[in-house]
Amino acid sequence: MEYREAKDMQVVVLMGGLGTRLKEYTKECPKPLVEVEGRPFFDYSLKLLMHHGFKKFLFLIGYRAEMIEEYYGDGSALGIYITYCYDGKELLGTGGAVKRAYDHLEDDFLLMYGDSFMDIDYEETLYRYFEGKSRGMRALMTILKNGNRFDRSNVIMDGTGIKLYDKMNMTPEMDYIDYGVCVYEKALFSDEGLNGFLNDENSTAMETGVKFDIAVIQNKLSIDKKIEAHIVTKRFYEIGSPSALNEFREYVKHRFNESHPAVFLDRDGVLNEIVYNEDAEQMDSPQKVEQFKPFPEAAGAIKKFKEKGYYVFLATNQPGAAKGKCKLKTLYDINTIFLEQLAEQGTDIDGVFMCAHYPSMCENTKEEFLIKKCDCRKPKPGLLLKPKDIYNIDYDESYMVGDSFTDIVAGQAAGVKTIFIGDLKCDACKKLCDIEPTHIVRNVTEAAEIIPSINI
Repeated sequence: MEYREAKDMQVVVLMGGLGTRLKEYTKECPKPLVEVEGRPFFDYSLKLLMHHGFKKFLFLIGYRAEMIEEYYGDGSALGIYITYCYDGKELLGTGGAVKRAYDHLEDDFLLMYGDSFMDIDYEETLYRYFEGKSRGMRALMTILKNGNRFDRSNVIMDGTGIKLYDKMNMTPEMDYIDYGVCVYEKALFSDEGLNGFLNDENSTAMETGVKFDIAVIQNKLSIDKKIEAHIVTKRFYEIGSPSALNEFREYVKHRFNESHPAVFLDRDGVLNEIVYNEDAEQMDSPQKVEQFKPFPEAAGAIKKFKEKGYYVFLATNQPGAAKGKCKLKTLYDINTIFLEQLAEQGTDIDGVFMCAHYPSMCENTKEEFLIKKCDCRKPKPGLLLKPKDIYNIDYDESYMVGDSFTDIVAGQAAGVKTIFIGDLKCDACKKLCDIEPTHIVRNVTEAAEIIPSINI
């Protein structure tokens, strides 16, 4: 299958809105530049996108556009590339703004909103888009299990994907909501492509283009079964109203301004059962969704870590797809199911950092882009260091919890304390050499009990 890394993918950002509900703040500046804890709002989204490796940006600007262009320039000061497309005199809606920018679009592009903060695994988003494209999909929508928490739900999911998206005609069967990040083929916005989506009821001819909401395209793609889903589990923040803006300010204070320690958790053998792999004739990580079985105590331990004032991150090696035991899609599906199960039990994980790489080709390797020598495969410390630029982490008071010598070595290399789950048998002792874990416990529950509470 075709696959493109974030550095090679164009990000298109809708920034043309008037921000009428925020008129107290947008009289003199556009929404993306509204101040939040000393920085423009969009700086926080851009920080996330740069963390994930994106380099190429197209900003679709309208209201007080010159202020956005003056502030961000061509992006060279940040080591990225930014180009601009102006909305013009007439606001054309989200779809019309993308259509106006057609000549600036690359063949595939990620689309998002400049007034929303969406903290997701964008590498997974890109993988799911291109994997879906290999099966005939033409777009991807990120969706959140919503239950009408954040506006009304508008997506019906079934066992195979998105059954229907319709934001104009909501029904009780809709339990998911469009999250705000999508990926599209450019061809959808060509004149020929739009002929299949627009009619007199949802488009208005303009001298400079066509006015329509991009939801029209999303709805038709869902009906035609041509839009892939990426289920996300972390809530989004937007600044469409003063109360939403204040809510995001509190979030920024906690995440970016205050320092908090973290607990990094290995997954297999710590939070879930390992399984017998008949092909390899040995115990292994789950390679099928139905094989994944969390330990009964996992959710309670995670909840305890968070109650004590710690961020909680997964830091897990998962080379199964690189070795050809399964597809990367399955590994992502397992993580999603686990996160949704945790949400149902009243807790969550702040971030999942998974190394899916393997340093050499195997006989059954199919997704060859996973073969690489990387800095994130434990015992290297990359997985533990990865969130340091998007969270304010106190590493001196942080912990790595795992059941393998690679976890302990990675923890020490990252400068955190370590907790070993299990018995230090002779083989583990030999591999650890002079490295000793800070604590040795029997399970993750004991690990949650042994770490001290943080004054917060």
